[in-house]
Amino acid sequence: MDVQNMYHSAKNLYKARVNFRELLKLATAGRQLVRAVAYVVKSDTDEEKAFFDALEKAGFELKIKDLQIFPGGMKKGDWDVGLAVDAISLSKLLDVVVIISGDGDFEPLVEYLKFSGLIAETMGFKRSTSARLIEVANNFIDLENAEAKILLKRGGVE
Repeated sequence: MDVQNMYHSAKNLYKARVNFRELLKLATAGRQLVRAVAYVVKSDTDEEKAFFDALEKAGFELKIKDLQIFPGGMKKGDWDVGLAVDAISLSKLLDVVVIISGDGDFEPLVEYLKFSGLIAETMGFKRSTSARLIEVANNFIDLENAEAKILLKRGGVE
């Protein structure tokens, strides 16, 4: 799961937070879970520790990368390559890979996984998901259809 993508999509589209426990249930869809990896960027904010703890309690293994801040002030923190390498590495052990992100940069990964004989699913909010990513996936789960289950409006508990 591309945590930044899910976090910002929910915040910008719905002014809400994601219920990551319910999201994981939806992603597994009754299948056996092998690994659930959440790719996060550490930015040293006060609420970050509680957020990371909530992800782990929801059943995710965390992969953490520090936010890079360049001399001009530009910030960068993405896990695209790390997520892709892990998915390819694990693909020999799996039948299905579910990529929880709307980022179109994952299109070549989805194509590779399908070519390797796996079922490659993607999950995201359709309004913030690359149309091409939706098109190339074997299955796309539109989180807008599960909004009531996976979104926490202000004041909700994670």
